[in-house]
Amino acid sequence: MKYHDPDKLPDTAADSLRKDLGEKASIEAHLAALMEDWNRPGEPVATTGRARRQLEIGRALKALERGEEAWPWAREAFDAFAAANEWEWAADACEVMSQCEQPGSLAALGHGIWLSVTFPMDLELTLALLQHLVDDTPDDADGAAVAAATAAFLADLRGEGRQRESLTFFASQLLGQVARRHGQVENQEQFQAWVERLELDQPDKFLVRLRNVVDVLVQDDWWIDRDAIQATLPE
Repeated sequence: MKYHDPDKLPDTAADSLRKDLGEKASIEAHLAALMEDWNRPGEPVATTGRARRQLEIGRALKALERGEEAWPWAREAFDAFAAANEWEWAADACEVMSQCEQPGSLAALGHGIWLSVTFPMDLELTLALLQHLVDDTPDDADGAAVAAATAAFLADLRGEGRQRESLTFFASQLLGQVARRHGQVENQEQFQAWVERLELDQPDKFLVRLRNVVDVLVQDDWWIDRDAIQATLPE
């Protein structure tokens, strides 16, 4: 593992404000179009097709910071995807719900992480879910380190082509950020010692710890039967 210390150049306040207002107007227009399509009479739509429409409505509402309204759209979509074993779409719904700031948002994040680690799927979605866990974890907790190590491991394992290069770099940056805030790491030597101390170079150990973190997030509020799902997986 390599230590990265990236420099970021933020937009000016004025530029950011103009950008935010433009994006909000675009999202509102997109949501209006989605709702018009949703309410238009027409031919029956397959269950998963209906769920994808619901998810897009939920995503738009979440982007507008209307989390309470977004939640039921994404939650119902999740149930439809889970019933159809559409696990990547189910994880996508979890990503939306995890950002809605509702009582079940942490459980949704746990579901999404479990699904995206269990099943190979869109790597950007997987890393987004793991980054949410990093962002939601206190600086002195090991959970962020475990999530970042998992992101780096999966980016290396599942990444392909040009995407692999960009996402492994992103994951290594994420791990470096966690190292600075969790272990006060400032150079490669300290970084390597921190990785070894937390056993972040041993997937068989940090993946077990990630499972424990997911259990804490979800508690007893599982919406899927994990044992039944795992029984269908190849050895």
